[in-house]
Amino acid sequence: MRGKTNLIKIIKIPEIFDDCCLYFAQTKDHIPFSIKRVYYITKAVTKYPRGFHAHYKNRQVLFCIQGNLEMVLDNGKRKEKIILNKPNEGLLIDRLIWHEMHGFKKDTILLVLSSAVFDPKDYIRDYQKFLKIANGKKAS
Repeated sequence: MRGKTNLIKIIKIPEIFDDCCLYFAQTKDHIPFSIKRVYYITKAVTKYPRGFHAHYKNRQVLFCIQGNLEMVLDNGKRKEKIILNKPNEGLLIDRLIWHEMHGFKKDTILLVLSSAVFDPKDYIRDYQKFLKIANGKKAS
C-alpha cells in the first residue's frame, strides 16, 4: 500500500499483461480487511455528484476500472481530492471519512470492496452530524 497523505491511501494491485490486462486483489496481500460485499456503479449521470456520507464501521477500497472521477475525502478537519483513473490503484476509505464522488466521465465503472454487509445504520448522511462525531463531540 502506498500512501500519498493521511487521508489518501492508494493500494496498488498486480497487473498481468498477456492477451489482455488482468488485475487482481486478494485479502491480506492487497486488501486490508475481509471482503464482505462487492458492488459497482455504472451509467452514473455525469453531472450529478454521489456519495456524501461516511461510515461508522465499514471500510472500503474503490477501484475505477474504467473512465475516471474525482474523489473528495474529509476527516472533519481537512479535505483532500484525488482523481481515480487507473484500474490497478484502489483508494482505501477508512471509517469516519466523509466521501464524495464528482465528475463521473461517461462509461465510468467504479468497483467497491467493502468490509461489511449493507447496513443503513452504518451510514452518516448528515454532514453536520459527521463533523461532530469526527471531532469527538456528542452528536444529537
